[in-house]
Amino acid sequence: MSDARPLPAPPRILLLGADGQLGWELRRALLPLGMLQACGRARADLNDLAALRALLDRERPDIVVNAAAYTAVDKAESEPEAAMRVNAEAPAVLADYAAAQGAFLVHYSTDYVFDGRKDQPYTERDTPAPQSVYGRTKLEGERAIARSGCRHFTFRTSWVFAARGGNFAKTMLRLARERDSLRVVSDQLGAPTSAELIADVTALALHRLRHDADFAAAAAGASGLFHLTATGSTSWHGYACFVLERARALGAALRCATEAVQPIATADYPLPAPRPASSRLDCARIQAALGITLPAWPIQVERMLAEVLQSD
Repeated sequence: MSDARPLPAPPRILLLGADGQLGWELRRALLPLGMLQACGRARADLNDLAALRALLDRERPDIVVNAAAYTAVDKAESEPEAAMRVNAEAPAVLADYAAAQGAFLVHYSTDYVFDGRKDQPYTERDTPAPQSVYGRTKLEGERAIARSGCRHFTFRTSWVFAARGGNFAKTMLRLARERDSLRVVSDQLGAPTSAELIADVTALALHRLRHDADFAAAAAGASGLFHLTATGSTSWHGYACFVLERARALGAALRCATEAVQPIATADYPLPAPRPASSRLDCARIQAALGITLPAWPIQVERMLAEVLQSD
């Protein structure tokens, strides 16, 4: 990121993955920033690289926000080519366009680029060591963007949830209505992070890039890589217990009591793709850059539960 020139006003913004959890929130957050073109998979399938290049040539965006990804972590183990195409090759196409046209790229990556063996939160300086196909392909996407030399933000995040779409919290709610007990992994740690938070921070960073010369200059000299999660951490078991406890307090009728959520080890619930034991991310860099304090994960989860239960 060697070019500190300001973004045009109003910029043309191309949002990819607009029909996903994060994409839905980005539609709202990005709309005030410029002329937004929001594309779901029907209009922009990242499996088709030729069509993606044609879309870029046709739309000529000043900002590309890529919220599309291959996120089926376990399925990726048996479909590595498909995961690599969407998570690495497609971002490389976006980065090459941004580098050639002087556009700005926003991309989202994952805590799964780490092996989970560090006993402290990971910083942007820590060496990635992904253990799954999903993690490896997301890391390749990060590296392709960095190699291109384009102006960019790559935000690593974790355990993303939203009121729309499928996620762990909503699955726990559904199962707690159907079953008397649940078994949930208790030896993996991370930070549940709302798509709304990620979208709002993205919009703030792009706003500052346009209107704050000092921030734009600092961003131009940075790697463009930032960790972005809610603060605090929990296990999947702790997360599930919080969801059930707060849902019941909000009036949800659940068969499964919080005490009936049984903690189990990762080894007791084998899956095709290995997960990091601890994927906590240190977000000091993004907080310092933007002058913000990120909220604690329980606050965001409770807001999501209230919205979901209100719509039931």
